[in-house]
Amino acid sequence: MVLMSSQSVLTQKLLLLISSGIAMGFFATSAHATPTVFGYVMEVQMTPAVCLFDSQGSKKRKCLEGYSLNITGLYPETTTRECQTKSSAVLSPLQTKVVARVMPDEHARRQLWAEIGGCVPMSASQYFRNVINYAERLKIPADLTSSENKTAQLHSLRGQFQRLNPGLPASGLRFSCRTHRQTNILTEVKVCYKPNGQYKGCAENIQENCPNSFAIKGSY
Repeated sequence: MVLMSSQSVLTQKLLLLISSGIAMGFFATSAHATPTVFGYVMEVQMTPAVCLFDSQGSKKRKCLEGYSLNITGLYPETTTRECQTKSSAVLSPLQTKVVARVMPDEHARRQLWAEIGGCVPMSASQYFRNVINYAERLKIPADLTSSENKTAQLHSLRGQFQRLNPGLPASGLRFSCRTHRQTNILTEVKVCYKPNGQYKGCAENIQENCPNSFAIKGSY
């Protein structure tokens, strides 16, 4: 499987979320108007699995330091493609330290903000504060942070998320898998939110591809 660059992956994610906004029947009123955000999608990476598939990425901090999970972004659902910004992504030393607990790669954080900052109604500091708040509020099933390899059932794992997170609908989760040596491995969980941070069902075009049964790679 061909690995895309971080920039092309970010662009693809934005196009997907743009189309989800259009599919809901919303349209931007002006090319220069502040984009309307209809929701957010937080992407939670299964770090050991992602590092397994990315030989170059295995040298990154999140792989070397044994993270079990990390956040790749809180992506806005909007109808405009003009989400780039040149505004600063520099955070205070204290906030940088806090954000690094869930987003350890500083270069990836800066690149993320440059790609989506123009579509969120807040500064970089406020945005990354939201990322931390969402990440801390989301309760994660124990199997996803175990040091041992596990086998999971899709329906069961979805139910665990719902029990741990009251108000999270079954449709508010999307699970992504990749295949390694004929084994399906969970690589990512998407969680969908309303603009106010409440959970919501994901747009139809935000799909999942995990089979009914798949592996969860243990942390190092």
